[in-house]
Amino acid sequence: MDPVGELRRRGGVARLSALREAGVSAYSLRRAKERGAIRTVRQGWVALPDADPQVVGAVARGVILSCVTAAKRHGLWVPEELPLHVAASPKATRITVPSQVVVHWAKPIMPRPPDATVDELVNALALIAQCQPFESALVIWESAMNRGLVDAARLRGFDLPASARELLAKARPFADSGLESIFVYRLRWMGLRMLPQAWILDRRVDLLIGERLVVQIDGATHTGAQRTRDIAHDAQLVLHGYFPLRFSYEQVMERWHEVQAVIMEAVAQGKHLA
Repeated sequence: MDPVGELRRRGGVARLSALREAGVSAYSLRRAKERGAIRTVRQGWVALPDADPQVVGAVARGVILSCVTAAKRHGLWVPEELPLHVAASPKATRITVPSQVVVHWAKPIMPRPPDATVDELVNALALIAQCQPFESALVIWESAMNRGLVDAARLRGFDLPASARELLAKARPFADSGLESIFVYRLRWMGLRMLPQAWILDRRVDLLIGERLVVQIDGATHTGAQRTRDIAHDAQLVLHGYFPLRFSYEQVMERWHEVQAVIMEAVAQGKHLA
């Protein structure tokens, strides 16, 4: 069996024992190393030259990608510009990583397979609950629920830490993106009815506050034809008695006080009422 092809199938990094069990011969492995097609990362581990540097770095140091780093790799919404997070066995010794890397030593909720390079999502969520601010952790948990990767019933079956239990009690799988979750969480104090992903005029809107106040959150994809469709739908919303407001990622994440002020004024003027 071709060791390069098998390594590629496994994501570019693997244990030698796993390759041997898959049918890769010691001779083909040695030949692949000699011609530079694969390289040794750590004792018992090899990688392709173009393998993911984060994974290679974690394997080389005896850790696994976890917490928010694992969540991002699972396709979840994660706040931008967070450092790399890894997990080490509580029994591990002599773990050396760059100073900017965050290492978690907690016992995992689910056992980690010896071949794993990215942590199980349940383990990552449990670490996120203890590592991240409540708002950020809630957004990530809701992102996982919205994508159907976990559900409340499954999570309740695990022995979760107290911080994760608190998140589980408040997380809702309705928002389509992290920004929508943040919006709802930050406006809960107003005591208004808020419906994420409401269906209005044959199209979903990001958030409906009350009966008529529509909030749309524009990401990087809201350009060109997408932007044209958004403007046309906004016009239809106005014609049918709705009051649409649009905000950008930068406004929500960096200028929230301005966004909240606009929402408060719209509510004070009754724009959310039929």
